[in-house]
Amino acid sequence: MIDESFQWRKEFQVNDLTESSIPKWMFETGAVYLHGYDKEGNKLFWFKVKLHVKDAKSVIDKKKYVAFWLERYAKREPGMPLTVVFDMSESGLSNIDMDFVKYIINCFKVYYPKFLSKMIMYEMPWIMNAAWKIVKTWLGPEAINMLKFVSKNEVQEFIGAEYLPTYMGGTDTFKYIYPPLPDDDFQSPICENGPIASEDENEGKDGESETKSETNSLADPTQKPKKVNFPADALKSDEYDKGDATDKPRAARKPLTTFKGPLLYISPAEELCFGSKDNEKKCLIILSNVTKNQVAFKVRTTAPEKYRVKPSNTSCEPGATVDIIVSLHGGFLASPQDRFLIMAAEMDLTTTAGPQELVQFWKEVPKQKIMEHRLRCYVIESCKPTSLFGESPLNNVKNSQEDLHSKLLRVMASSKRLEEQVDQCLWFQKMLMGLVSLLMAITCSMLYLLYMDGSRF
Repeated sequence: MIDESFQWRKEFQVNDLTESSIPKWMFETGAVYLHGYDKEGNKLFWFKVKLHVKDAKSVIDKKKYVAFWLERYAKREPGMPLTVVFDMSESGLSNIDMDFVKYIINCFKVYYPKFLSKMIMYEMPWIMNAAWKIVKTWLGPEAINMLKFVSKNEVQEFIGAEYLPTYMGGTDTFKYIYPPLPDDDFQSPICENGPIASEDENEGKDGESETKSETNSLADPTQKPKKVNFPADALKSDEYDKGDATDKPRAARKPLTTFKGPLLYISPAEELCFGSKDNEKKCLIILSNVTKNQVAFKVRTTAPEKYRVKPSNTSCEPGATVDIIVSLHGGFLASPQDRFLIMAAEMDLTTTAGPQELVQFWKEVPKQKIMEHRLRCYVIESCKPTSLFGESPLNNVKNSQEDLHSKLLRVMASSKRLEEQVDQCLWFQKMLMGLVSLLMAITCSMLYLLYMDGSRF
């Protein structure tokens, strides 16, 4: 399998695939793209079957197109599985391409093993049942269990309404438009004292107006910053306003892992851990500048309504360290679908790092000079108390025993299946041995009869 994977990567030049190496019309169709998350926090890989038409001339480019998306995701979210959604609404026989489906299956089976979480088949027409019976023969028992055939009434068992389009019964208003490529829908988070100035290139006027108001508030120390009313955390905002952006609140725990990037060292390396307790609603991100120049950075998130980030858009001096506080506000809870994106770019020594200068800097900096690092959210499950005296560690023991028990049952089931397969192989072997023995006996008998007939003459 490793040799086959290397050969495929060499044949399709996967390491060198870029947006410019794929025909533009493929991106414009919107037949394949990444967007949203399922209820387990796995990224959704959408295939709009009705937009696919079998064409021998473009089959190689289509395969490279799928490889481009998979490789792009593998580099951005290493080790994180995908949920494939085959949207078969309004599709028919003209959209069936068994060779292309087999290629997609091989991508997850051989080229990107362990990347597939599940494969959701939405509104499959009855006329395609025969085709999918063939597809099942290409899959192993484990892969067949990953297939989920759902209708409009069942799809929300796996995907929340916030990531389902309206025709699937969801509330997601996302519409695929190219360019640019749809990213992870990262948006500017909420600052400690209100919405930050927008840094998006598409939000020029709004960004400039918000930057002006922010600059005026900085210039006039007597002017009170605009507050956003958050029920649970509004009373706590004063204690943060008193300190610098680098103050560490007692509730935020120090991260233990570090990602070492070319511009910044980022701690933690992969996950921000949130829980339901008061001391689990804040996380600390530590950025360390490892360059000899000033580094501008900004933090974005897929759930800006949930989180407050301080600071979210500023710069870090050479050799300095900046502490970023990420906190949940209101009654919101963290979700495995939530992601954070840290973007950093090196600035000239002569460049000032004021609010207006940073907005202009992010508009002008080339994309290839921006360092990006993604962090996912991990939800800590709190233990339920088992007695009047509060939480008991016996609950953790019980949960671990239940997990071990379920794993043991799965191992026993797989062992039983293997034993059945071994028994079948042994039975088949005995049958072959019997047939071989029978053939040898018949052959010897025929040779003996021929010999006896020859000796008579």
